[in-house]
Amino acid sequence: MNLQLDEQGRLRHLLTTEGLSGALVSEILDTAESFIPVGDQAVKNVPLLRGRTIVNLFFEPSTRTRTTFELAAKRLSADVLNFQMEGSSKAKGEDDLDTLYTLQAMQVDMFVIRHRANGAAAHFARHAASHVSILNAGDGTNAHPTQALLDAFTIRRHKPDFARLKVAIVGDVLHSRVAQSNIHCLKALGVTDIRIVAPPALMMENPRALDVTPFHDLATGIRDANVVMALRLQHERMHERKIESLERYRAEYGLTHDSLAPAAADVIIMHPGPINRGVEIDEDVAYGPRSVILEQVSNGIAVRMAVMAMIIRNREPSNIA
Repeated sequence: MNLQLDEQGRLRHLLTTEGLSGALVSEILDTAESFIPVGDQAVKNVPLLRGRTIVNLFFEPSTRTRTTFELAAKRLSADVLNFQMEGSSKAKGEDDLDTLYTLQAMQVDMFVIRHRANGAAAHFARHAASHVSILNAGDGTNAHPTQALLDAFTIRRHKPDFARLKVAIVGDVLHSRVAQSNIHCLKALGVTDIRIVAPPALMMENPRALDVTPFHDLATGIRDANVVMALRLQHERMHERKIESLERYRAEYGLTHDSLAPAAADVIIMHPGPINRGVEIDEDVAYGPRSVILEQVSNGIAVRMAVMAMIIRNREPSNIA
């Protein structure tokens, strides 16, 4: 049984990009495209989720993800509650599932959940009431599906022929839920040339099992790449396996105008944020003409609107077989 799909293969929850079909990913991206004009309207909302309640339940700090989920829900006219768990009953010892049960008893329709534990979103989905949907906003090092979807959406707006793309993901792939989710999403859309570029200490376990090509040399890994995605160094998740120094990391893996020379002339530069300026990427690259980083942020609203709208639509009585 696929926990995140209903019997018709439609989204019931969104927990991971792993196992999503190319057709379903494309449907999400197409739906997101239809929401792009909403951001340009004088009144930036549509009534699709009026009367629905969405709770942002964040057990980890977040700025971009939480804010864009909140904006997405409000632009769909949903009622939104934000919970940062450090200041809640969690601090008094309340169990995570008790929090879920208490809030869903208030007729909540959807929880957007970020959690430090791998598999947390699926755990919540297995225990949620039948009328409740779970949307994974990042769980441990496991998955961040909406980030991968907004990355794919951003890529598609610049380079729609996925089958011809060469994509290089550079940096701390060992600890990156973004890398994992992007690999599954891009492969579903037909990308066959995905490179993982990282120092040995930060290389993911067994990358060839995901049918991606590992590199330790940046110049070789990004050669002729159409898309180069830098990842944040996740110091908070590093324990035994660490880099020697920030200076050496920048020298060997930092994205600068010079280090990007082997990439394709029309390469686009991406980063999920937040950025460690002058370490994984230089400021003039991050905000230069080849960068689509700010587009990623903006596109995240439309993509998250699409996922929310599709899940709630699929749960309407008229759409349930």
